[in-house]
Amino acid sequence: MGSYDHLWAPWRMGYILGEEPKASADDLGSELPPGADPDCFLCQGAADPDPRSRHVVRKTQHSVTLLNRYPYNNGHLLVAPRRHRARLDELTAEEQLDLIRQVSQMILLLEKVVRPEGFNVGLNLGRAAGAGLPGHLHWHVVPRWVGDTNFMPTLAAVKIIPQALETLWEAMTGELGKA
Repeated sequence: MGSYDHLWAPWRMGYILGEEPKASADDLGSELPPGADPDCFLCQGAADPDPRSRHVVRKTQHSVTLLNRYPYNNGHLLVAPRRHRARLDELTAEEQLDLIRQVSQMILLLEKVVRPEGFNVGLNLGRAAGAGLPGHLHWHVVPRWVGDTNFMPTLAAVKIIPQALETLWEAMTGELGKA
């Protein structure tokens, strides 16, 4: 018998089984702003004073950027307004400008940290369009490499992510700290 290489990604099992971890807003107390959804992980990330606990890469006055807990690829980010809004027309002009600036800046940051060969940037509005969290709009910024789609997702329903979220968070926030 030949030997086998083992892929170890235990954080994916909850996603595969549909057991989305229920984040708790209890520790945020009065930090959640009016209108925030206490069950929304994006609202929780925007309010949490500890960016590491929810993998928050950056917060601005109008936006929050987090590492996706279940990424398509290494470095997959979510850029969202701090306010819990489902539609683009519910955002102020200042929020819209800040969000597109953050998407642009996160692309530059990812180019430095993970050196992708391209990006997918997208916004899913509504559950029918694929939004997993239809109440709080957010952009996906997904780094891509030539050949990053291989046989594993097709044959085994497995996507290989080569870096732990904590390690990537440290690299990204460390690079932001240099600026």
